[in-house]
Amino acid sequence: MKRIRKAGYALLGVALLAAGAAWVAAENPDARLGRNMEILMNLLRETDMFYVDKVDTDKLLKDAAEGMLGDLDPYTEFLPESEMSDFEFMTTGKYGGIGSLIRQKGDETYIAQPYEGFPADKAGLRIGDRIVAVNGERIKGYPSARVSAMLKGDPGTPVKVTVERIATGAEEEVTIRRERIVISGVAYAGFVDDSIGYIHLSDFTEDCSSDVRRALMDLKATGRLKGLVFDLRGNGGGILQEAVKIVSLFVPKGTEVVSMRGKFKEMDATFRTEGEPVAPALPLVVLTNSGSASAAEIVSGALQDLDRAVLLGQRTFGKGLVQSTRPLGYNAYLKVTTAKYYMPSGRCIQAIDYTHRNEDGSVGAVPDSLIREYRTAGGRKVYDGGGIMPDSVMAPEYASRFALVLYAKGYIEDFGDQYYKTHPEPVDIATFEVTDSLYNAFAAFMRDKDMTFESGTAAALRSLREKAERERYLDRIAGELDAIEASLREDTESELQTFRDEIADLIAGDIILRYHYARGVSQYKLMTDREVQAAAGLLAAPELYREILESRDTARK
Repeated sequence: MKRIRKAGYALLGVALLAAGAAWVAAENPDARLGRNMEILMNLLRETDMFYVDKVDTDKLLKDAAEGMLGDLDPYTEFLPESEMSDFEFMTTGKYGGIGSLIRQKGDETYIAQPYEGFPADKAGLRIGDRIVAVNGERIKGYPSARVSAMLKGDPGTPVKVTVERIATGAEEEVTIRRERIVISGVAYAGFVDDSIGYIHLSDFTEDCSSDVRRALMDLKATGRLKGLVFDLRGNGGGILQEAVKIVSLFVPKGTEVVSMRGKFKEMDATFRTEGEPVAPALPLVVLTNSGSASAAEIVSGALQDLDRAVLLGQRTFGKGLVQSTRPLGYNAYLKVTTAKYYMPSGRCIQAIDYTHRNEDGSVGAVPDSLIREYRTAGGRKVYDGGGIMPDSVMAPEYASRFALVLYAKGYIEDFGDQYYKTHPEPVDIATFEVTDSLYNAFAAFMRDKDMTFESGTAAALRSLREKAERERYLDRIAGELDAIEASLREDTESELQTFRDEIADLIAGDIILRYHYARGVSQYKLMTDREVQAAAGLLAAPELYREILESRDTARK
């Protein structure tokens, strides 16, 4: 009888659980939201009260938010008050401060790059000057983020900065009046040759369209402009409306650029150009790569769909999602994806699978069955599935891991400091080169430096050896693996020769930066940039340019 009663209780429990599950499933979504909010609040409170060690509730909330949002998409995120100043700078390009990048080396902080014409530059601070104190407070051992916060402040307020001059080694205190630092989105504008202009837009911050318009008008004012290379490589995007305004410089007023579709009809919108174009017929080549995302893809994709520009380079990142910020109280915000955007052809360039990408961040393989065909205004075939495929594809140039490690460890900048101390006169951009003598000096400089790292090839070889040992093939192939390992053995001197060209380019850029700022580096690199040169060559071949715009389909993938 007891066993029967227990079985009955068990069946009753199963029935109650099933009924409860059905009730939860049928529960009003608002009720579920309220219940889950109460659970979350209780979870935070109980953890704070009873966890055995002291709990940082700010960090606990941030970790909880990351856990909640992590499975949605990579762009929906919680922004606590402490991160809002950085977010404002990313979206507006503005902040209050002295106008200089800084870098940390060990316990010390150095001036890394004063922006031309801003307070740090006007005060005479130079790359390599060591920051000793801020407002009399010695900053040795402070992390760079803390030093940066000390240097920032309301525009118009003074800050006293004590520096050890790189040129003389003498300490000097300078008083710098902070300004509203506004970084132009146009990193460089000029001419590639006598008639081909070039504009490099680094991001889509507030009013960057005005910067592009101004640069374009300046190029036109020379009377020489017959074609334009518009460089969006590495541009991670930003404000959508700025993208629309930039497209409006090149296409007729009233042209559709992009449309948004969200959960609610009220969020749907179509954006059209509102101003008259300033260069409606100027031949145009847009440069893209896997770092071109969001607003950069709106510009490049719209110009391609409208058959207004030839795209050259590599497939773009594939971010077709629109984010809005929602206030959460206490100056915290939620940056949340509220819509997807669509090109004039109707395609959405959001990568179908944004969780699996290639090592360089580019879109991974997309199955043919998931790729759909669309048509440009003139009837050319373009495709969705992830990113914008250029009309003319060029293989990317990959930097070696050795060169990247050199740069990350600060050895290029350290050598640049050494060079600057003994060469006070500015170098000539047009004639400067890293000679054999200068490169040998760098090789000598590197002889006692730590360059412990593992190349991708060496890591793959190590993995192969481990797998072969597990699967009992090692005895058969050990000799071949040993021979490959011997030929790959990383030695700083031999690596310096193997990757001489790209390392020399890094050295040249660092040296030129010290005398001619970022614009000088851009001007120097234009002379050897193969994609810029290819774009200029295409603009100089009008028949080929027209043939691409009138009849060439893009690659499917």
